[in-house]
Amino acid sequence: MAFEPLDANFETKVRESFDRQGIMATLGARLTRVAPGEVEIEVDHNPGLTQQHGFFHAGVTSTIADSAGGYAAFSLFPENSSVLTVEFKINLVAPAAGERLRAHGRVIKPGRTLTLCEVETYAVKDGAEKLCAKMQMTVMRLDGRPDKPEEIPAG
Repeated sequence: MAFEPLDANFETKVRESFDRQGIMATLGARLTRVAPGEVEIEVDHNPGLTQQHGFFHAGVTSTIADSAGGYAAFSLFPENSSVLTVEFKINLVAPAAGERLRAHGRVIKPGRTLTLCEVETYAVKDGAEKLCAKMQMTVMRLDGRPDKPEEIPAG
């Protein structure tokens, strides 16, 4: 489905916001694709991101999926707005075993306040991709609240 972004600078807005996410830097995640209503995020295998069997930890899978879906929605939002996840459900359908993970988020139904997204996450091993997780999520558009860091009061 083709969507029209409400901000002509949507790709720059998404990339700048992604670059401010400390968790993405901590994971070593990369924003590899930004299109209206679609975003892809990848992260390379690293022993520090695994569970006891050597697979990517479900927390890593969930984290990149959450950001891929959220940024897919954010790509359609107007200037001077921001995005927050309201809820998500993730099904872990296969071990996340591979050299990298790739989360592909896409908007299913945009709304004025709430947007429904779907994310498929693949483990990439020897050039082949295997679906390892499927997420459905709802995000909220916050109008009049720019996507910029705010000072958090101490205490």
